[in-house]
Amino acid sequence: MKPKRTGKPEAAAVDRDHALHLLRAMTRIRRLEEKCAELYSAMKIRGFLHLYDGQEAVAVGVMQALTPEDAVVATYREHAHALIRGVSAGSILAEMYGKQEGCSRGRGGSMHLFDQETRFYGGNAIVGGGLPIAVGLALADKMQGRVRVTCCFFGEGAVAEGEFHESLNLAVLWQVPVLFVCENNLYAMGTALEFEHAVTDIARKAACYDLPSTAVDGMDVLAVETAAARAVAAVRAGEGPQFLECRTYRFRAHSMYDAELYRSKDEVRQWKKRGPIATFTQKMKRRGRLADADVKAIEGEVAREIEGAVAFAEACTWEPVEDATRFVYSEGRMP
Repeated sequence: MKPKRTGKPEAAAVDRDHALHLLRAMTRIRRLEEKCAELYSAMKIRGFLHLYDGQEAVAVGVMQALTPEDAVVATYREHAHALIRGVSAGSILAEMYGKQEGCSRGRGGSMHLFDQETRFYGGNAIVGGGLPIAVGLALADKMQGRVRVTCCFFGEGAVAEGEFHESLNLAVLWQVPVLFVCENNLYAMGTALEFEHAVTDIARKAACYDLPSTAVDGMDVLAVETAAARAVAAVRAGEGPQFLECRTYRFRAHSMYDAELYRSKDEVRQWKKRGPIATFTQKMKRRGRLADADVKAIEGEVAREIEGAVAFAEACTWEPVEDATRFVYSEGRMP
C-alpha cells in the first residue's frame, strides 16, 4: 500500500465563522505557550517544559474531526492538544504550577496532563508510550461495540521505538478504530530526521503494515483538517485504523533546557515565514474571510483568557503535605 499525498483544499470554501474559529484556536495555543515560557523563566513553572509553537495547525486541524465521545492520547508536548480538546487554560496552568486544582491535581505537571471529562488521556513522558495505550482504548471500544475513535498524537522520534511498530501491527491485525497522527517536526530532541532514520518518509513506514497512510503539510491548518476529516470518517465507517503524517516544525527548542545547537537560526527564521497562524491569516484576508479588526479582536479575547488563567493558577492551593501518600499505596489488602 502506497501512502497518499494530499493536495491543498480550496480556501474560498471556508466560511467566515469557521475561519474565525480556526484562527482563534491557533492563537489560543500560541499565546498560552508564550505565557508558559514567560512563567518558566520567572520560576513559576518548574521541571521540564516542551512548547508547541509552530505546530498549531496540527492540533487544531485534527481536532475538528473529533467528537466529545472520542478519546485523545498525546505526547509530553501536549498543552495544545489538551487546550483544544476542552481542558481549560486555567486547569492546565494550575497543573504546571503544581497546584491541586490542576487537571492532574498538580502531580503530573507539564508532561502529564489528564482530563477524564474530555476523554484526554495524556500527556506521556515516555517517547512512544501513548501508542499502545491508544490501541488498548480503541480495542476496548471495538469489543464493547462503541462507535468511537481514539486519536493518538506522537512525534517522529517515536517511530524509532519498538512500540510504534508493535502498535501499528496490532491495530491492523485487530482492525481497531484508531487514528495515528505523527507530528513530524524533523527533530527528535536534537537529532535531525535524516540522522536517525534510513527511510525518512514516515507515511511510507506506516503503509508497510497495510495501514492506509496520508502525508500532509502540517503547517496548513486547512490541509490538516481535510486529511483528518477523511481519515476519521474512514475509521468511523469500520475501515480500521488510519495513519496521518503531518509535516511540521517547532519554532522553539526541544525543551527549555535545550541549547539548540543542532540547527541554525536562519533555518528557524525560514520556517517561521511559513508559520501556520501567519499564513492562514494572510490567506483568509485575501479571500475576504478575515479583516484586521477580527485579528485584533481575537488577540484581545485570548489575552484576557490567558490573563484569567494565570490569575486562577496563582490563586490555587498547594496539596496538603498529609496527602502526599494519596494515590501512591493501596489501602486494600490481598486476600
